[in-house]
Amino acid sequence: MSTYLRFIVSRMKERAIDLNKKGKDNKHPMYRRLVHSAVDVPAIQEKVNEGKYRSYEEFKADAQLLLHNTVIFYGDSEQADIARMLYKDTCHELDELQLCKNCFYLSNARPDNWFCYPCIPNHELVWAKMKGFGFWPAKVMQKEDNQVDVRFFGHHHQRAWIPSENIQDITVNVHRLHVKRSMGWKKACDELELHQRFLREGRFWKSKNEDRGEEEAESSISSTSNEQLKVTQEPRTKKGRRNQSVEPKKEEPEPETEAVSSSQEIPTMPQPIEKVSVSTQTKKLSASSPRMLHRSTQTTSDGVCQSMCHDKYTKIFNDFKDRMKSDHKRETERVVREALEKLRSEMEEEKRQAVNKAVANMQGEIDRKCKQVKEKCKEEFVEEIKKLATQHKQLISQTKKKQWCYNCEEEAMYHCCWNTSYCSIKCQQEHWHAEHKRTCRRKR
Repeated sequence: MSTYLRFIVSRMKERAIDLNKKGKDNKHPMYRRLVHSAVDVPAIQEKVNEGKYRSYEEFKADAQLLLHNTVIFYGDSEQADIARMLYKDTCHELDELQLCKNCFYLSNARPDNWFCYPCIPNHELVWAKMKGFGFWPAKVMQKEDNQVDVRFFGHHHQRAWIPSENIQDITVNVHRLHVKRSMGWKKACDELELHQRFLREGRFWKSKNEDRGEEEAESSISSTSNEQLKVTQEPRTKKGRRNQSVEPKKEEPEPETEAVSSSQEIPTMPQPIEKVSVSTQTKKLSASSPRMLHRSTQTTSDGVCQSMCHDKYTKIFNDFKDRMKSDHKRETERVVREALEKLRSEMEEEKRQAVNKAVANMQGEIDRKCKQVKEKCKEEFVEEIKKLATQHKQLISQTKKKQWCYNCEEEAMYHCCWNTSYCSIKCQQEHWHAEHKRTCRRKR
């Protein structure tokens, strides 16, 4: 359970950077009056690492307490909105965990071919068709009314709710589905074939820690069972009364053993080894002895043997537990480091996309404004040209309707003859004496 919760806590830390202010909040004078039980994401992570959670409800209760404290202390604010989103995401992660633990673990750990490993129980395989797409191989996650929640094979392993009428069994012939065999579809089918091969071979996912733990447990158990079998194979007396010895009480397994067996799938001991017990050894030794031992002496020897076996197994499982803790610590550090690198790369990519989008939008706005200004200037220029042309025509018309002095070209007032006029008497006299008296056509 702690392994699953570590994945959820790592995502909580990514989304709750602004909420990790417990030290500053404690110094506020109103904090102790408003908040009864202080909790934050680092405290939840510490409890997960120490294995203090016994159920998922306890983990969910702490997440809800974090939301409660944030709303009480900050009120309707940005921090409260972040806490609500954090609690909603945590509930979603817990729902996904309850839906299928194998899928939850593999989708977070992401080993090679993680989507191909069968789950326990196995998911139903179908052909699912989304709107606008063809049939695609998928796993059925859950069904609700007339909708089916599926996860598609392929590169992205996307989830979608598909109507039941768009679902076909995986045994249906591909030619009947009329699918477009693209590269993505072929890769998805290859992944489906690998998953089906794993199903036929009974090949389920096991981490390296689990495999190493199983080998060590098997080797320790087999070495102990060999010692016990050597004791039982000692020569017995042909005739003698069977010594009645008191059966020692079976001690309950230590919590360390129980914790290891719950987190790791250690195989059970073979059937012949289970039958060899400390009490059986004592019986066989007492039967081979020439004299009958006292009841109290037998009980003491049984307790000593049992204590030695118990100490041996305790040491084995303590060493195994320490190795598991160190492996989990390294794995957690690796996951956190990869998550930080992934988050950093995603933030850089989002930043670059945002800058490119802003620059593109600004350039488009500038081009649009320039186009509008050019069109407006062009329209004003055309209107001004039309206006000037009209004024020019009017001036020409007015000019043609006037008479002009033949001598100084000013506007004429005195008419002399058919094409001669003057602006003043002075101009008339000057022009008359100069030349007009020879060409004047006015009748006198």
